[in-house]
Amino acid sequence: MAPAALSVPSAASSVPATTLYVPAPDRSAPSVERTASSSLLRPSPLPPLPSAPVLPPGPRAARPQLWLVATEVHEDSAARYASLVLDAEELARAGEFRRPGDRATYLCAHVGLRRLLGAHLGVAPRGVTVERAPCPCCGEPHGRPVLPDGRLHFSLSHCEGLSLIAVATTPVGVDIERIPAPHLVAELAEVLHPAESAELAALAQDLRPAAFARVWTRKEAYLKGTGVGLGADPSAEYVGSGPVPTAPPGWLLADVAVPSGHQAAVAVRR
Repeated sequence: MAPAALSVPSAASSVPATTLYVPAPDRSAPSVERTASSSLLRPSPLPPLPSAPVLPPGPRAARPQLWLVATEVHEDSAARYASLVLDAEELARAGEFRRPGDRATYLCAHVGLRRLLGAHLGVAPRGVTVERAPCPCCGEPHGRPVLPDGRLHFSLSHCEGLSLIAVATTPVGVDIERIPAPHLVAELAEVLHPAESAELAALAQDLRPAAFARVWTRKEAYLKGTGVGLGADPSAEYVGSGPVPTAPPGWLLADVAVPSGHQAAVAVRR
């Protein structure tokens, strides 16, 4: 049963579907291939309900659409419309969070994702069917979330207060994280590729947290894109800690511009 916070006022049921779900053409999405060597990718802010998302005319190869969802902007509308947008499993999952902030961010992230997928597919958000791809390691159906027909690929990541969504024509992964406290970096860096750990150790101590966050978000975005996730050894692939990421073969990798105190990255298969 959905928690009381997810109840929807009667007025919500009268909002036209076009207001909730229909996109309008806008700008072109940035190319990962171009920006990975020049500047940060900049996600679009997703407007809260009942406004419709304004979609770029894509996505195209190497041009994933990136959307940033700020919990403080979406919290009220996500709670209001959740029962119209999310499925029963998602509503139940939202009710399991003990911390209100975590629950709010989860609702904002998943309402936003379904709105975007529904707009791309031309269906109501709650009508979007999401499945699990076979795991690349064992073949069991617990790989990355996918759409049944494979026309679009997507990825979602959130930390408290912010969510990042990517939609692409090939497998894609995103990750967003808070930059860790300085005293945690030495321990966390032990799981990185040896060359990445050495790069961090060579930096001034005050520069290490941001550098670690760059490495980690790049690495997790790539692993999510492959469908393996953190079940893989994070030390196996080198992505680098410098301003320009090193993409694994067959992939494009770029950092994403997000608010201060956070780091984010996107990986998309060529």
